[in-house]
Order: sequence, then structure tokens, then C-alpha cells
Amino acid sequence: MKFLDKVIVVTGAGSGIGRGVATAFARNGGKVVVADVDVDAGKRTVGEIQENGGKALFIKTDIRLESEIIHLFKETKRTYGRVDILINNAGKGGFFPFYELSVEQWDDVINTNLRSVFLCSREAAKLMRENEAGGSIVNIASTRALMSEPNSESYAATKGGIVAITHALAATLSEDRITVNAISPGWIHTGDYSQLTYADHEQHFSKRVGKPSDIAEGCLYLTAPDNNFVTGINLVIDGGMTRKMIYDE
Repeated sequence: MKFLDKVIVVTGAGSGIGRGVATAFARNGGKVVVADVDVDAGKRTVGEIQENGGKALFIKTDIRLESEIIHLFKETKRTYGRVDILINNAGKGGFFPFYELSVEQWDDVINTNLRSVFLCSREAAKLMRENEAGGSIVNIASTRALMSEPNSESYAATKGGIVAITHALAATLSEDRITVNAISPGWIHTGDYSQLTYADHEQHFSKRVGKPSDIAEGCLYLTAPDNNFVTGINLVIDGGMTRKMIYDE
């Protein structure tokens, strides 16, 4: 229970990876703030945590809007009096035909995936620096920061930007005893795991597709008090796929 009474804000915690991360921190004693624009999904996550004896609070948040991010941390401070950990998880895909990619589509992906990391980190750090022990931030990037498919320009730009802002923040916030790290997930299946095929699993060095719990374990590691020597890194959790040579036969 290393996170007993720690206050953890998880954006995009209503489903998928965010939900897995939020429930993992709650199981380990944390007080989890579930931030999501989807009210029903956010409340389901809170309900699941509370049914299992954990502590959680839902705050509706559209991370594209600075005012709602400020509100998120104001309400967290009002309720719990502090913030110890921030997981910048919320994001959206962005695959558009390049020659038809509009500025509006580009800006929506940038504001959702990348600008939100800046804004949430800024507001969280203002509170973390009041803590004697500082705090921890984990930004969820992607292996698409390192490798690409066609028509993924807006998404790849945000994930590459997340990796870069992570080491910049690690430098800036070090004086306030705040560690900042990134996790780049590979294929993390958030649906029915039983529907995956043998080929899906076998293509990985790990011989299986990833689960939200794999990313949650990474978050627990990077934010554990005993691991405050680890900062500024990008932890790739992808079953080995970015280390696999792939050629057409």
C-alpha cells in the first residue's frame, strides 16, 4: 500500500488504459480523482473503485479547455487538500488523409493530446510543490512517437511532443522535487481480450498483446516513492514490437 492516502489525478480515466490505471492506484490505497469528459464512463469507474473498497471522486473535465483543467485541480485541492500524482492519460486518435487534413482537425488532436499535458502538468505542479515530498507526473505517449503508419501526422506529432515535454518538465520541476516520466504503450487491447487471435499474440516478443494493467504497473513503478531516482525517461511498454525487425517476405 505504497500509495496509501496519496491523491492521484488520472485524466481519461473513464475507460481503457485510464480506467485500468485509476483502479490500480485505488487498490494500492490511493485517493483517485477520475477526470473524464464522459460523465457516465467516469462515474462507472468511480463506482467500480468504491465497490471494491477504494476511494474515488469524479470531476467532469474537457481537457481541451484551460478553464476546466483549472477547475479540476481547484476541486481536487478543495476536496483532498493536495495532489501527489498526475497521470496525463486522456487523448484521442488522429488518422486523417494528409492532403485533406484540416487545421481544425489538427488543432483538435494537438489540444486534446499535447496541450492538455502542458496545462494539467502546470496546474498539478503548482500544488505538488507545496508537498514536502514533491510529486510525480506520468505522461502517456505512444510507440507512434518512434514509428509511424501513413496519415498519422497529427497523432504522431502529439506523441512525439509528449516525449519531448516530459524531459523538459523533468528538468524544470526538479527543483520542486517533482519527477516527470513518460510511458509509450504499444498495442494495448481495451476490448474483449478473448477475441484476439493466435497471430495477434505471436507477433510480439512477449507472445501476447498488452492489457491496461501492463500500463498501470508502469505507472505504479514510476510514481512509487522509492523510485524517485527515475525521472525524464520514456518507458516503452510494447511487448518488444519496436525492437522487432519487420520485412516483407
